[in-house]
Amino acid sequence: MNILLSNDDGVNAVGIAVLYEHLSKEHNVTVIAPDRNCSGMSNALSLHTPLRIEQMPNGFYAVNGTPSDCVQLGINRLMKKEPSACKEPSAYKEPDLVVSGINHGPNLGDDTIYSGTVAAALEGRHMGLPAVAVSLCSKKESYFNTAARVTCDIIRRLASHPLGPNEILNVNVPAIPYDSIKGICATRLGKRHRAETMVESKDPFGRTIYWYGKLGSEQDAGEGTDFYAVNNGYCSVTPLSVDMTVHEKVSKMNAWLNTTEAKA
Repeated sequence: MNILLSNDDGVNAVGIAVLYEHLSKEHNVTVIAPDRNCSGMSNALSLHTPLRIEQMPNGFYAVNGTPSDCVQLGINRLMKKEPSACKEPSAYKEPDLVVSGINHGPNLGDDTIYSGTVAAALEGRHMGLPAVAVSLCSKKESYFNTAARVTCDIIRRLASHPLGPNEILNVNVPAIPYDSIKGICATRLGKRHRAETMVESKDPFGRTIYWYGKLGSEQDAGEGTDFYAVNNGYCSVTPLSVDMTVHEKVSKMNAWLNTTEAKA
């Protein structure tokens, strides 16, 4: 299988290197990732800045753009059958799967809205490819091998259980040894309390500045949620839909949008 591997922590992040090491044992993997940390970028595109690709000594490709930019470039240019960006075009093939990660930290519940890791997978799905986003639920650089092995397990299963045309998988792995993982659970997104921790400070010139503080605490973290699975030693796999339409609302809205009262 030909895999396009990206992330939001940057091309030099430990997580993407570990995942590449594991995936490349079974697949043809091309790494194209931001040249810096792009956490929290969500689905941003660089519409007003020219993009540049630089090949690193280890063969990875660095882009001066966002995670979504990287996936776009990977699919539309770098992994084309005859890409001008490649010195040896015959060595590259169009991807069969987009994988994003391993993220340094969880992407649970509301986190998915802001996540560049999830956004890279969504961009792959927008481009018509199956996609998986993977996060290790710890900021420490431990147990990336656990997350990488779980990712390989899931990708093997996708061969006989392909994703639907409007889905990606959001995988969150607890920071514990692989042999301590209790299992892999299909989950729904949980929810956090509203964050109210904007931190006020001063810059060197005495001007007021603000930083985002801690995330809100877990609000909906009951059984069946991604929070619950990870907190209890399970890997969480949440199927996410690219289509954000609330379909059951469409006919109901048409009913009140087309009333005489609305037209008055």
